[in-house]
Amino acid sequence: MISLSGLNREQRKAAETIEGPLLILAGAGSGKTRTITYRIANMVDNLDIDPKQILGVSFTNKAAKEMRERVITLLGRRKSKGLTLATFHSLGVRILKKEIERLGYHKSFTIYDTSDQMGVIREALKTYKSDKNFDRKLILSKIGQAKNRAITAYDYADSPLFDPENPYDHVTNYVYSYYQDKLKFYNAIDFDDILFLTVKVLEEFPEVATAYSEQFRYIMIDEYQDTNPLQFRLVVCLTKTHNNLCVVGDDDQAIYSFRGADIANILSFESHYPNAAIIKLEENYRSTAPILNLANTVIAENEKRKQKTLWTQKQSSNLPLLWQMADTDHEAQVIVEEIVQHQGKGGHLGDMAILYRSNTQIQAIEDELRLSQVPYTIIGGQKFYEKKEIKDLIAYLCVIYNPNDQMALRRILNIPHRGIGTVTLEKFVALSDEHKISLFAAMEQYPQTAQKQENPIRQFLELIREMKTEFEVKSLPEAISVLIEKIHYFEFINKQYDNPKQADRRRNDVMNFLESATRYQKYHPTQKNLGQFVERLLLQDSQDRQDNPEEGEDDDIRKNEVTLMTLHSSKGLEFPIVFMVGVEEETLPHKKTITLGEDISEERRLCYVGITRAQERLIMTYCKERKLFGKMTPRYLSRFLMPYFEANLMVHQDRTQFGHLAPEEVEDYKSQFFQNLIDGLDD
Repeated sequence: MISLSGLNREQRKAAETIEGPLLILAGAGSGKTRTITYRIANMVDNLDIDPKQILGVSFTNKAAKEMRERVITLLGRRKSKGLTLATFHSLGVRILKKEIERLGYHKSFTIYDTSDQMGVIREALKTYKSDKNFDRKLILSKIGQAKNRAITAYDYADSPLFDPENPYDHVTNYVYSYYQDKLKFYNAIDFDDILFLTVKVLEEFPEVATAYSEQFRYIMIDEYQDTNPLQFRLVVCLTKTHNNLCVVGDDDQAIYSFRGADIANILSFESHYPNAAIIKLEENYRSTAPILNLANTVIAENEKRKQKTLWTQKQSSNLPLLWQMADTDHEAQVIVEEIVQHQGKGGHLGDMAILYRSNTQIQAIEDELRLSQVPYTIIGGQKFYEKKEIKDLIAYLCVIYNPNDQMALRRILNIPHRGIGTVTLEKFVALSDEHKISLFAAMEQYPQTAQKQENPIRQFLELIREMKTEFEVKSLPEAISVLIEKIHYFEFINKQYDNPKQADRRRNDVMNFLESATRYQKYHPTQKNLGQFVERLLLQDSQDRQDNPEEGEDDDIRKNEVTLMTLHSSKGLEFPIVFMVGVEEETLPHKKTITLGEDISEERRLCYVGITRAQERLIMTYCKERKLFGKMTPRYLSRFLMPYFEANLMVHQDRTQFGHLAPEEVEDYKSQFFQNLIDGLDD
């Protein structure tokens, strides 16, 4: 028999409520997974329910795997055999493999990946009569949105998604029909088709829905606030013969409407399933009381929500901190100084996370982490210095500084395109090996080896020599600007990307690299030469490799790095120390939400999610001004936080006194600042 004595009162009540519809409102850090797994164990071990009748559905393979492992720990492998714990999509594939022939497909269907999908869309656009160049990714996204709302190609033009004034909707209407016909002809489906066709077969063939509903007599859906209309219809089909549906979720953490999630599914659960039991898990095991007090107060401002208040037995005198910063660079400087200080006292870097609303916010922080040689990892994003364009520019700097750097030279020899191909390169590599000289020296001494490409080779060599002089007489950012202009790098980017927005982002990355050089020179005014800048960059690259060992090595080594991620990516995670950066109007809430006059409740929920990631310390920052698109722009504290430091829910600290100090001066200034503060309190 499984004992439920380790659960709190509400958790136990949820684990013991088996028959009929049940809504478990699981607040952040309230032991949701523990409750679900004990509920399953109770059903199997204490109530003798056949595991084959139990279906648990989550959104990610990781969540499904964790749930399975916990259930096996409680029940053992033998008793848990036959239990179905799956994602929505893996469940859909399982059903389609048995039933898809009813829709005119063969059972041996193929699931197309993005490149396959883009190929079909490319075919469709060739037959579409228009002078305009359309973004294939945008069309594919629109088709995906339609499928997730169960809108067929036939119905697209009459759906709410179709705007007759938008040329993209007209081309999508044409391509969607062509695309689906081709996929069916190829006996293929795409990722969005998995649920789209699963619901189609269940709704069009009621006997199939009845069979699966009778097979799965007890159904649990995790993260129910994130379900979309199509997933809701799937749940309705699976509960056709019974109402034994348990959904677990938190409407206060509904932050994925951009993916099609519909918060109405959880808010209106009782109207869909009358007489549903509602159990609230409000005891939080993650955060301290001051952090939860702030979180509760922030989220209470949302009107459309299920009322609940998180509480904890973890008391603390440390209130959340709100730091006012001078500007973007100052924000990065102070945060990294705090991280270095934590590490210097023996603290673990893995204890800390830096959360932000948009990836555009972190470049200055990345720079400061690299310059301070602090290892970090980015979840759900790409490190700035791992982006192709940045690696191209670093390779140029490496060759200008050290022409013998063969790997860097091979990277940039034909970037931008100079007509120097692999065959030509291999000739020079062979000469290099034969004469035991560097690749660069082989090109200098034997340029005629390139034959038709001799002129491009000579021009490239002259470019490197000229740029070496430029870096000797100009500042780092000035010389890098000259390099970018000489190789026509922006024009190269424009040709590389069909999507203008993507090209804009890549050009912006290059401009941010220039900012990095400016920032480096500002904080290291005595280190103006190219060599020291390159050494800094390469040293951090080496550190990155050391702190990201191959799979199978010690996990503790892997985790000894600061985590950077967006607020969206942070959901479900927790850290002892959390920095929430840029809590400003037009960032949180986002500018787009404000300018379009949209409901800001989801932006507030995003703020709530960030706050509730912190276990012990929460530090939020905002700037007086921030560099946006190359211009300094005044910034203002987010409306979500404005009232609360005055209500003693957080401590507001003006950190602008630390602005424009060299890194070595900051620590002394901090000590004096806090001593003055203490002296003032004593008075």
